Parts: sequence; structure tokens; C-alpha cells
Amino acid sequence: MPNTELMPIGVFARRSGLTSSALRFYADSGLLPPAEVDPVSGYRYYSADQVARATALRQLREIAMPLAAVQAILDAGADEASRLLDEHVAKIVGDAAAALRKAAVIKSVFVDVPGLPIAGLKGPVLADAVEQVLTATAHEPGMPVLAGLRIEVSDEAVALTATDRYRLSTRTLVPTEPPEHTWAGTVNGDDLRTAVAAIRRSTLVRLEAVPHGIWLRVAERDDRHCRLLSEGFPDHRLMLASLGRVTTRATVSKGLLLRALEEHPGEGIALHVADHGVKVRSADDAYTGIPLPATVTGEPLQIWFELTTLYPAVSTAIGPDVMLELRGSDQPVTIRSADRGDLTTLAMPVKADHTA
Repeated sequence: MPNTELMPIGVFARRSGLTSSALRFYADSGLLPPAEVDPVSGYRYYSADQVARATALRQLREIAMPLAAVQAILDAGADEASRLLDEHVAKIVGDAAAALRKAAVIKSVFVDVPGLPIAGLKGPVLADAVEQVLTATAHEPGMPVLAGLRIEVSDEAVALTATDRYRLSTRTLVPTEPPEHTWAGTVNGDDLRTAVAAIRRSTLVRLEAVPHGIWLRVAERDDRHCRLLSEGFPDHRLMLASLGRVTTRATVSKGLLLRALEEHPGEGIALHVADHGVKVRSADDAYTGIPLPATVTGEPLQIWFELTTLYPAVSTAIGPDVMLELRGSDQPVTIRSADRGDLTTLAMPVKADHTA
């Protein structure tokens, strides 16, 4: 039965978390009319059944929801309300990200220091490399550097690196224009994602370093500014140098391996590599999989992965084949493009029970 208990506006205000003046405003706007109004005194009374609506109204207003959208959500079914809420939050996040980027550009103007030319790269090549390497990033609370892309410029090449601690992806590019300076910095990954479309449509992109950021200078388009992250990037060179000896190599069709991973019924993957080929199985052997033809050298080996780690590492490889370099069931696997060695990804395995 409905709860018909009536309470004065002051009591209802305390229970709902809204002030009395806010309740009067929402009543006059039609969002939350009182259950009864005393015809003589004009005093407003609310029902206990209205507490949930008032609480939801307060929470929606706390995330800057416009009144019209609040009305639509309160009157909608669960699915539609969820969709509207997601749209509103996405807009807030997008607006905040845009404001951060604009603020970074404004700050760069205030600092009267000329930019440092770094290197010139072909736009489509740079865009592909950024997208490939950024698959190894992650947004981790307290560790913003894991969402960044490390750019290192030497006398001969530009190296892009990213890691989320479970994967490490690195690609080396040959500049169109020789680097004028050596340089290294970790660039905000979200800023780079936003710039990818413009980069891809530009024949040449010149990288220019400024305090707290880099400029991507493109001809006949708006230049793009990307912020630098101040946190130290993980020592990926030490990790690469400390890798053990490769004991098994398998070259397999990228398409066939991806299809096998897509058809796998679970989240835990057992990769069985032997003379006859590669087989994608379930960790508990309930799903035995289909053997994939592969060129295998070295020792037979079974190794376990989370699907969310292995699949992106394979999908970003260049060319029709991938080479898997294995060092043991508890060591990182190197995933290389079989015909081009400039994109390399390391994927961390898990134990058979799926623990790290």
C-alpha cells in the first residue's frame, strides 16, 4: 500500500537533503509538487512516498543536470533514464577534457619561450602508430602516466612506447625530416587520440616541444596541442633488457589467431604451442579449441592469458602474420609483426588459476 504519511516541508527537507527554499522552487517548476497545501496558511506537506523522487532530484542536480533533463529522467523508465544519464555524464566529461586542452594551450601562450623543433613525420604513419601503441594504455587511479604515450627522439628515429603494466607496446618510426634535437617526454594519451583524425589527413606533421606540452604542426589545418605528463614513465628499457632467453617461437596467421580468440567461450586463455601448431584452449581444458597451422621452433609450451590482455596485443600487429616469442609459462611473451619488426608488444601471462 502507498505510504500516505504527510510531513511538513521542514521535516521533508531534512529527509530528502533539499532545503525548504529548493523544495518551493521545485514545486513551482512542477518537478516536485507537494502532496497537500493548506488552503488557509499555504503551508506545504509532502508524502513519505515522495522522498525517493526528491532524493533522485537532488542527486541529479548535484551533477549539474538541467531541469528539463531532470524531468525527463524522473518520468522515464529505467533503461531510458540510464541512457539519458550516460549522455549527460559523457557531455560533462567531454566538456571538461576540452577545457583542460584549451587551458593548456592558453598557458603555453603565456610562457614566452620559443618551441623546440623535434622531428617531422608522415601524418598517416604517425596516426597509425599512435593508435597501435595507445592500446597498451590504461586509466588507473593515482597513476596517470599509464594513460600516456612516451615519445623518445634520437638522432635517427622516433620511438613511441606505452604500458599498462600488463602490456607494453613500442613502435619505432623513421622521420621524414631528420630530428633536429634529441628529446623525450610522456604525452597525454587522450589528447593524442583527439588529434589522430587531423594527423591522419596531414601529409607531414612536425613535432615541436614547448613547456608542459608539444605542438603537432600540420599544414592547412589547425595545429594540435598535447599536454605533457609530469610523472616519471616506467623504466621500460630495463624491462626489455632483463627479458629471458626465447625458448619457443611460433609464427601464425594473425586473422586465424584473432578468430580463435573471438570464438573462445571464456575470459581465461590457455595457449598451447607445439610442433604441430598453436591451439587456443580454455584454462580448465573444457574447451579444447582448434589447432592453428603455425611454424614453430623450440620447446613445446603452454601459457595462460587474460583475453583482454592478449587480444589487443595481437589485433594491433602489422601484416598478415604474427610471431610469438615465448620464454616460459611465467614470462612475458613478445608479439611481433612477422614481416615488420618496428612494432613490438609484450603481453604478461597469468597463472593457470588466472592470478597475476
